[in-house]
Amino acid sequence: LDTRPATIFSEGFVPGSIFIGLEGRFAEWAGSLLPFDKTLVLVATPGTERESAVRLARVGFSKIAGYLEGGFEAWKKAGEAIDMVINIEADELAMDLPFDDNLVVVDVRRETEYADGHVKDAVNLPLQELTDPGSMANIDEDQNLYIHCAGGYRSMIAASMMKRQGIHNLRNILG
Repeated sequence: LDTRPATIFSEGFVPGSIFIGLEGRFAEWAGSLLPFDKTLVLVATPGTERESAVRLARVGFSKIAGYLEGGFEAWKKAGEAIDMVINIEADELAMDLPFDDNLVVVDVRRETEYADGHVKDAVNLPLQELTDPGSMANIDEDQNLYIHCAGGYRSMIAASMMKRQGIHNLRNILG
């Protein structure tokens, strides 16, 4: 579990990590997306490891093995493999839409938010449904996924969950 800020996470993370940053609705998303019966290892901004563990414990997580000492920088310095998420601005999506036949906008907001308004032809795949890998079964390898929510926090969580399932041709829309 990587609890660093979304913008920092996107620049590099331990492959297979799930992002849920401390800056957002951390406890709510951790409690609804992570399994309580699995052991967690934390990757946090140095100095926030204890806060991450305490906030997880408050919502019922008791299997925390520890944290990556030295944070992600220690992982990188050790020469271990890294992954990243490409962030783009909404105007870049607007420019790409008419020219990419494989572009699919994935809206990870709740169904009610989607119903209030969404990007034309966007696919609604609410974040809370991504705990089931089958929810991603209809994603084709040739699709260029542009993931968005209301502010970029939930879409980064979704991007990390998709990458964990082997879906890598994606971009996170900021803002």
